Amino acid sequence: MADADAAPKPRQSDLPVRLASAVVMLALAIGALIAGGTVFDTFVVLVSLVAFAEFVLLVVGATAHVPYRLAAIIAGALYFGLAAAVLAGAGDFLIVLVVGTVVFTDTFAYFAGRAIGGPKIAPSISPSKTWAGLVGGMAGAALWVVLWVVAIDGGIAGPRFELGLALSPGNLGAAALLGAGLAVLAQAGDFFESWLKRRAGVKDSSKLIPGHGGVFDRVDGMLPVAIAVGAIAAAMAT
Repeated sequence: MADADAAPKPRQSDLPVRLASAVVMLALAIGALIAGGTVFDTFVVLVSLVAFAEFVLLVVGATAHVPYRLAAIIAGALYFGLAAAVLAGAGDFLIVLVVGTVVFTDTFAYFAGRAIGGPKIAPSISPSKTWAGLVGGMAGAALWVVLWVVAIDGGIAGPRFELGLALSPGNLGAAALLGAGLAVLAQAGDFFESWLKRRAGVKDSSKLIPGHGGVFDRVDGMLPVAIAVGAIAAAMAT
């Protein structure tokens, strides 16, 4: 019989698993981006299909009302499909812009939220999200977009990309505002998935990625950013 007074075994950290999964995901994404063309487009489509399947399961768990389910699934198909179409059809410049924006948003939001704390944005939906984290994420995304524009039109990224923008305070300020706005969209995408998971009563969209949850968990903020960037690029092209 076990000793009732024995100290409980310490919980084993899942950090090694999370790191290993992150390395694999990063390697796959970078490999697909470098390969480009059909390989990258196929990668985007597969990721989108898996994430959409997880979304459908969350919708089914969130409501038993069949018309609501159907409406949500149709809207979700448009949402995921449009984001996938933008990423699959975009050039390297826009892809790096979207991915960098989301990474900088998440990273700066995490550290600002941990360091500053303060009031929560919507504790009933996402208890860890703070206003300080949102501002930090906006600052990070603004920094990323400015750096990316400078790298391109400043000649750092070479002749492969060219926006033709003068690196004036006005243009760089507009780039910073764009980054800040995209950060809000990224956080909104995160909140949307968090709300849906709470409605479905689950912690993760799936357990497909060890230590990270599901694919939808990893791309929730990227979807609205991709759609917005695609719309802006289309408007600028006309």
